[in-house]
Amino acid sequence: MPKVGKEGEAGKTFKVNGYSLEDCRKAMAEFIILDEHPFKVVEGIGFHKIINRFEPRFTVPSKMIMSGDCFHLYLDEKKKLKAWLANSCARVCLTSDCWTSNQNLSYMSLTAHFVDDEWKLQKRILNFCLIENHKGETIGREIETCLREWEIEKVFTITLDNASSNDGVITYLQRKLAARGGLVYGEKYLKMRCCAHVLNLIVNEGIKEQHASIESIRNAIRYVRSSPQRIKKFKECIEAELIESKSLVCLDVPTRWNSTYLMLEHAEDFEKAFDRLYDQETEFFRWFGEDSQGIKKVGPPTTLD
Repeated sequence: MPKVGKEGEAGKTFKVNGYSLEDCRKAMAEFIILDEHPFKVVEGIGFHKIINRFEPRFTVPSKMIMSGDCFHLYLDEKKKLKAWLANSCARVCLTSDCWTSNQNLSYMSLTAHFVDDEWKLQKRILNFCLIENHKGETIGREIETCLREWEIEKVFTITLDNASSNDGVITYLQRKLAARGGLVYGEKYLKMRCCAHVLNLIVNEGIKEQHASIESIRNAIRYVRSSPQRIKKFKECIEAELIESKSLVCLDVPTRWNSTYLMLEHAEDFEKAFDRLYDQETEFFRWFGEDSQGIKKVGPPTTLD
């Protein structure tokens, strides 16, 4: 059995830290940010219980206080990064994207990519904000405002998707950055096209050849997911076919580029369940008939699909 010496158990050195309210508050803010918890996590009964067990002297702050702590931590980290970018970073590369939420609000994100002192590639989100619209000049002004706020003068490249409005973004930024001498070889290398978006466009063009098959599978999944009763019946078909799977069928969405692949992959696992559903549920067959406007849905899927 190992002996306990002056340095600690089994010869290990233990460092005893004194209690610090400031350190505890900072650690809690980092916990919320790093693990993406809601602020209300600090008001949970279980959370209070475990904190009291770890450190009885610490009083857990309210969610409002923690939101303020997280914001001040953000300001501190922003100040450090801003100083480093000003003193140690020659140039940055930018990536940006825009999208519209379910509430019909337009958002824009801006990320900086750079190499640190240890020659490691780093990335930091500089901005995530609401924008008025997706027009090129509007996006360009927001990016320019963000760069001014961060005191970034020299930009190597900016990567955008292939939306036509992004031509206006590049035109605007070329004019503004060139006036401050912030471009490499003028405007030649500023714009970089998003290779992932280019690949997505190629794939979408290719799967148009299989549109009927994909649409029939999509319609079958829509039927299953359209009500709790239909989901229950589909699960009964899965059990009857002895299909072992913890997941269920899912629908694809245009903004998630791999979602069509995942939809087809999951549907393939439940092919026999769909066949049984077709045999047992007349409602499933009628689902593909003509609607009130005389339009017939594509499907149902067959073995050829």
